[in-house]
Amino acid sequence: MLEVWVMSKMQLSKETNKVFWRWYFLGGAGWNYEKMQGLGYYFSTLPLIKKIYKKDDDLKKAAQVEMQFFNTNNTMAPIVLGLDCALQEEKGIESVETLASLKTGMMGPLAGIGDTLFHVIPSTIIGSLASYMALEGNPMALILWIAFGFLRLGFMRSFFKMRYREGAKVVGELGNKLKKITKAANVLGITVIGALIPSVVNAKFAYTFTQGEVSIAVQELADKIMPSLAPCLVVLLTYWLLGRKKMNSTRVTLLLVVLGILAFNLMIFA
Repeated sequence: MLEVWVMSKMQLSKETNKVFWRWYFLGGAGWNYEKMQGLGYYFSTLPLIKKIYKKDDDLKKAAQVEMQFFNTNNTMAPIVLGLDCALQEEKGIESVETLASLKTGMMGPLAGIGDTLFHVIPSTIIGSLASYMALEGNPMALILWIAFGFLRLGFMRSFFKMRYREGAKVVGELGNKLKKITKAANVLGITVIGALIPSVVNAKFAYTFTQGEVSIAVQELADKIMPSLAPCLVVLLTYWLLGRKKMNSTRVTLLLVVLGILAFNLMIFA
């Protein structure tokens, strides 16, 4: 029995290794406005979930979770992938609800950190140095970028292994406390999404009520009732539309464009 268990773990380790390399080479493949990196994430985890789940219903449920909306910094994503692999290997189908919440809660903060450390700073520093070297005809300009590519690969590999080991350890220690993790992850995910609304959605009430010398701006009243009320209403409308039959993200986006034009010309939104 011990030998069979060891062989099983070895096979799963091989599959998790495939998960990482699939993400590294093809994580951005299939990017679209509806799921963003969701399709690439699902493609990366496919070898693992096909190995773990033998029942079609379990496989479909896991696939739906892995294919959900996902968008974060490409270099930081292995942190989520490593945790994903560890949880599913340890808890199987019981972990999918936790995974959905963890992915939602983690992708935002990781994107902010990763974009700064692995995109903005390297692009500014290495890009400036490489540009001057290239103008001088120095081949080190190319080597700098290649060296950074290998450095980035090293970080990605370390993130994946670290989170995989820690994830398996945490799951093993917590055991039946997985529901508490799910609840906490749900709260984190909702908090992140709520914080993004006023910073991402730009909408303000334009109408101003005027009676004689009295002038009252609807936006000022709305701010007293609830700051960023207009963006919240837009998000609620979008959420409701997405729940309707025959509606998808493309149709909702086009509908919001039309409604936005009408609302602007009717002086409802600024």
